[in-house]
Formats: sequence, structure tokens, C-alpha cells
Amino acid sequence: MRYVAAYLLASLGGKDSPNAADIKKILDSVGIEADDTRLDKVVSELSGKSVEEVIAQGYGKLASVPSGGAVAVAASAGGSGGAAAPAAAAAEEKKEEKKEESEEGSDDDMGFGLFD
Repeated sequence: MRYVAAYLLASLGGKDSPNAADIKKILDSVGIEADDTRLDKVVSELSGKSVEEVIAQGYGKLASVPSGGAVAVAASAGGSGGAAAPAAAAAEEKKEEKKEESEEGSDDDMGFGLFD
């Protein structure tokens, strides 16, 4: 990931097609030792492609990655506020339940500590 990030930084800096030396210079500036095989892999995969094209391809791949539950799916699927409200209410209820449990746990010691 660091190699791709350095590639993007170099392209934002004005390089149309950054090479391995450009990426290595960026990584060295922040104290990261570059692995030549990984660096060459990134440069060979991204050479000849525009950054916008690569990002567009990445969005398509991210759409198929599960993101952690129904809340994220509901929020991203319709974009309507109606789906987000029940999810927010459910999250709020969970917080309240956790808070109540922690208060009950503090009553178990009746105010006395182990070394009092």
C-alpha cells in the first residue's frame, strides 16, 4: 500500500508516469526502506495507466468487498435517510445497554475495594 501511495503522491506532484526512482525517493524521505521487487511490481502494473483510471477500477473492486454489516449496506444502498434512522436507533440502544451493565457491575463490590 505504501508503494501505491507514493506512486499517487508522485503523480500528484506532476509526474505523468512515476518511475521506481521517484517512488523510492518519496519513501526514503519518510524513512521507509523500499523493497525493489514490490516497487518494480507496482511500477509495472501502473505504467501506462492514468491515476483516474486506476481509481475507477479500484472503486469497482471495493463494491464487492463486505464492509461489516447491514448498517453500511443500508446507508450506501439507497442513500435515503429512512434507512439510516432505524440503524442509528439500534446503535443508540446498544450503547445504553452497555452503559447499564457497567453500572450494575459497580454495585457488586458495594463500595468496598479489595485493599480497603
